[in-house]
Amino acid sequence: MPKKIAVLVRDRQAEALRMAIGLSIQGDRVDVFIMGQELDVDDPAVALNLEMLAEIGVPVISHTFRDNVAVMSTEDIARKLVEYDSVIPY
Repeated sequence: MPKKIAVLVRDRQAEALRMAIGLSIQGDRVDVFIMGQELDVDDPAVALNLEMLAEIGVPVISHTFRDNVAVMSTEDIARKLVEYDSVIPY
């Protein structure tokens, strides 16, 4: 049975997004939550990883609006995190 995994992106954005891509290859459900600050889309590694996540259908959710990222309030994100088998802060 596939697991539900949440990746919380904070400081090391490019690495966190790369890790989310890697976690998705085993067929588990992976959702990415951008926390604390907006993504640095000017960083080529962040931009590339965001593009890859979009291509493979991994949802990227933020508590602030930026680009094509879904928006969810911090309170709603907190309530949603209890639904996951694993929550990985990065």
